[in-house]
Amino acid sequence: PNTNPTQVTLRSVMDSSEWGRFTEAAALPVPLGLGSGGGPVMADLSRMPHILIAGSTGSGKSVCMNAIITGLIMTKTPLELRLIMIDPKRVELTPYQGIPHLYHPVVVEADRAVIVLKSLVDEMMGRFRQLEQAGVKNIASYNEKNKETMPYLVVLVDELADLMMSAAFDVEQSLCRLAQLGRATGIHLIVATQR
Repeated sequence: PNTNPTQVTLRSVMDSSEWGRFTEAAALPVPLGLGSGGGPVMADLSRMPHILIAGSTGSGKSVCMNAIITGLIMTKTPLELRLIMIDPKRVELTPYQGIPHLYHPVVVEADRAVIVLKSLVDEMMGRFRQLEQAGVKNIASYNEKNKETMPYLVVLVDELADLMMSAAFDVEQSLCRLAQLGRATGIHLIVATQR
């Protein structure tokens, strides 16, 4: 362990020249922190293509989620990126209510979350048809070819275990379909759970 630990802030990553270069090249840039060498660590969500954040209460899941959201909304416009937030706990994601990047108001009820996830699967299938008509394989090549670009969709679920308790089958089915097929159409999942 480090004898003199330093506080790592988001700003220390986002003020670096490496971050500036990275945001120009990456479709969905995410700041993660500073590495053991002191250099900024970042990732491109579009290449990952999904994130599972797990850990017990107080281990920093929400901090990680907020860092990811901040990185995305600071670098992408609402025309390039839309966010869908599902927060059964009504605590972590509700402060984002009203930001222009939201595709839909923050979802807090489990039954509403099921409807939103099912409509996202329909949206994904519609996007596949659009890509097929344009004769391209994925969202990146579609956006290069067309003047009207297709925004990336990032789905954030704050407490998956909570959702699974109330509507396990529907939630699991929709999330599995989105996880398997979403990447090509620009739909990415960020899921936080305790177990």
